[in-house]
Amino acid sequence: MEKVQELYVILEDRPGALGELSELLGKNKINIETIAVFGDSAKLLVKNINKTKKMLEKNGYTVELRDVLRVEIDNKPGELAYLTQRIGHIGINIDLLFVSIKPGDKTVSVVLDVSDPDMAMTLFK
Repeated sequence: MEKVQELYVILEDRPGALGELSELLGKNKINIETIAVFGDSAKLLVKNINKTKKMLEKNGYTVELRDVLRVEIDNKPGELAYLTQRIGHIGINIDLLFVSIKPGDKTVSVVLDVSDPDMAMTLFK
């Protein structure tokens, strides 16, 4: 387990806001290692966090650096329970946990919560 810093970025809660953020990061050659998005905010892990923070602020985003924990666990039943129960037993609340993997593979799956899932599906047929 290690303590790392994440970027907490305020987004406008409107269609296209995440696409604009992603495009800006891509144009600046910033690779997203981890992302979680909740309506009006994004939590990002990137390699050059200070450079990214400055670039985002220069482009009008409100950004905070926050400490989070990162841990590698085995991809097998019970591992997440073991980790989260240990943390809970010492009185620490878990505010957010985001993991999505394809079983048996090391690739990352993207999970999207959209207002019209059926319409979004037609884009990829």
